[in-house]
Amino acid sequence: MRGPRGEGGAPPLCPRLNHSYPGLYPGLWAAERSAAARANATGPRAAGQDCGSVSVAFPITMLLTGFVGNALAMLLVSRSYRRRESRRRQSFLLCIGWLALTDLAGQLLTSPVVIAVYLSQRRWEHLDPSGRLCTFFGLSMTAFGLSSLLVASAMAVERALAIRAPHWYASHLQTRATRALLLGVWLAALGFALLPVLGVGRYAVQWPGTWCFISTGGAGNGTGAPRDRGGLFFASAFAFLGLAALAVTFACNLATIKALVSRCRAKASAAQSGAQWGRITTETAIQLTGILCVLSVCWTPLLIMMLKMIFNQTSVEHCKTHTEKLKECNFFLIAVRLASLNQILDPWVYLLLRKILLRKFCQLRKRGIREQAK
Repeated sequence: MRGPRGEGGAPPLCPRLNHSYPGLYPGLWAAERSAAARANATGPRAAGQDCGSVSVAFPITMLLTGFVGNALAMLLVSRSYRRRESRRRQSFLLCIGWLALTDLAGQLLTSPVVIAVYLSQRRWEHLDPSGRLCTFFGLSMTAFGLSSLLVASAMAVERALAIRAPHWYASHLQTRATRALLLGVWLAALGFALLPVLGVGRYAVQWPGTWCFISTGGAGNGTGAPRDRGGLFFASAFAFLGLAALAVTFACNLATIKALVSRCRAKASAAQSGAQWGRITTETAIQLTGILCVLSVCWTPLLIMMLKMIFNQTSVEHCKTHTEKLKECNFFLIAVRLASLNQILDPWVYLLLRKILLRKFCQLRKRGIREQAK
């Protein structure tokens, strides 16, 4: 298993995190820099200081907000699941609970490592000379990220079947089947993430040197050496699987909205029933649209950038030797944070905001009834 090292044996690290890092000053060490080198380093917009969005505040904030949201969602799901009147929704509640557990576990396994590296102000290779921590970190990022996408896709399929084929759904999709499906999804994501351990693909330290993820540069790393086909396959497969999951979620949510609108129009003849279906349709359509927007905004930039890097035979591992790529590296860091933001927004989009909106709607409706009675 190869260690998580970039070109020249050292991973990329932003100088603002560790001022002793020589990667952006090849051949120049702190004690040997000339006066001219110091002048260049302290000049306006020094290339080594263009660290953009690098800050320990980001992982700390995301860890705290993600923990609160997902823990609250799991608590609400647990309470609702035990109620008798929630039996018809047990499959959907299982999916939401599993998604919240997946997001929470992913954050707890990765965010503390990032925070520790930031605070230590040491190069990753000093903290992890064997490369095992990098492999574990990249495996966790890949497994839990892909699992979240696949679970969201499974939930979209489940909702589409419940609306468009209710009889088949009631007779075939029991809670046992849902549990088996969710377990299968998670095992498939874990099996895929284990491929670099088996020699297919690799995980590498990424800009700014505080985290690890799938290497998109191949074995050659842009140096003219033959590229690693296994690495290209692994990185491409992750990106295409993610985009496929987004496409399935998009198609199923649109099909669900269309079916709800058609059923709402059919029920419009009866005043009371039509009003109830209109409310349900509006609420569900808003929620599904929100899910589509959140998934697209959070995941599309990362997946598209990965494919772009694969086709251009580049990687953010090159940031320490190619200062002109720092802007692209900062964009990639922002894209990763957007994908991580999805783990924070999931419980709110799927559960918490829906409950808040329902309560607000009920309050407004009761207020309107009281005003009409007066």
